[in-house]
Amino acid sequence: MNITTTVAASSSGTLTLNEGYFIRRKWDEWLFAVLAVAGALFAFSKYHASMDIYEKWILAGTVPVVVWLGWFWRPLRHLMLVVAALSLLAIVSYDGDLRRGDTVFWLKYFISSQSAILWMSMLFFMSTVFYWVGMFSRGQAAAFEGLGSKVAWVAVTLALVGTMVRWYESHQIGPDIGHIPVSNLYEVFVLFCWMTALFYLYYEAQYKTRSMGAFVMLVVSAAVGFLLWYTLVREAHEIQPLVPALKSWWMKLHVPANFIGYGTFALAAMVGFAYLIKLQVAETRWYRMAPIWLFGVALCFVPLAFRQRSVGEAGGTYWFVYAVIAALVIGGIVLGRKRIAERLPSLEVLDDVMYKSIALGFAFFTIATVLGALWAADAWGGYWSWDPKETWALIVWLNYAAWLHMRLMKGLRGAVAAWWAVAGLAVTTFAFIGVNMFLSGLHSYGTL
Repeated sequence: MNITTTVAASSSGTLTLNEGYFIRRKWDEWLFAVLAVAGALFAFSKYHASMDIYEKWILAGTVPVVVWLGWFWRPLRHLMLVVAALSLLAIVSYDGDLRRGDTVFWLKYFISSQSAILWMSMLFFMSTVFYWVGMFSRGQAAAFEGLGSKVAWVAVTLALVGTMVRWYESHQIGPDIGHIPVSNLYEVFVLFCWMTALFYLYYEAQYKTRSMGAFVMLVVSAAVGFLLWYTLVREAHEIQPLVPALKSWWMKLHVPANFIGYGTFALAAMVGFAYLIKLQVAETRWYRMAPIWLFGVALCFVPLAFRQRSVGEAGGTYWFVYAVIAALVIGGIVLGRKRIAERLPSLEVLDDVMYKSIALGFAFFTIATVLGALWAADAWGGYWSWDPKETWALIVWLNYAAWLHMRLMKGLRGAVAAWWAVAGLAVTTFAFIGVNMFLSGLHSYGTL
């Protein structure tokens, strides 16, 4: 092993030796690496017949990424090990017969794909409530926010378990049906929920503040709300065969990269919203509290848009309840804005989280856009066709490219940056789901 070392002079004049990256790894980190390699070998030995050459290379490339992530942030090691253990328990419990999902207790109520995702949904709602109770609690704020954080971790765990088990279940239905569960709106909303929450939990740990969770979990809960409605009116939880355009290994790379972008852009927008509230807390004139009112209008627009497109007919009561809850949330923020501002971290921390989220999301969204062009060339014979989904993806990319340019070249900070991040969420949301509702094109297989 070739380990490079550097010698540097300390303030006392003595020379200190900075050890190489691998030498600093502890025994438990190497054990995790061994388990990751063993897991990949097990998956290959058991399922290689269902993989093409590209998927085998993706599996091989996933191993060092998983190891690095586990070394980079310790909680991810625990998360991945628990998810692997519960997923294997589900696979062993099914024993190749999906009918056992109705008879085996822990499959039926906890770790079948649908059960795990329903638990995820409930726990994300609970986490949001705990964060907001902590925001207004005087004596037990830390306790409630800590509970919100722990519940969010459990929700992320069950979301991943549900995703992994759904992948297995799809292959048990039929070899021509089996696919990674990132192929339709139901599956990608699950992806969006756990990715957004997980990135937030990382920033929560890095900055040692939990008060941002009250805002970030709002967008996660909104996504969960759509997921439940979509399950209700479309029975979207049912596993369906892939349409021909999606039968590609490109999907396994393009979609996750895309949703890292969507998740971090949403996170940045909610942190930007919190920034604006903290910045304008002293304002008493209603028209100077525009961020709150505009956010409320945006929330109320969602059920109106669904009713306008006649996709809410089977869930009219659901969207009415959604609008009522949205109004209560906005009213609570207006009335409690001073307390909220006290609990939020400094403007500098909020600004830094907003910037890092957008920078990370932009990098992955760029990769996803390039991968999408390659996929389009493979599926449709051209890299770019100005399809509505492609066009709006470009608009999203240009929006955040301009934000980062202004930040790095012109020192963009403060209210303008926050407003821009919040507006970016509207652009991203339309690219994510609005195109599916109002426009048609080559991506019409994702329509509501």
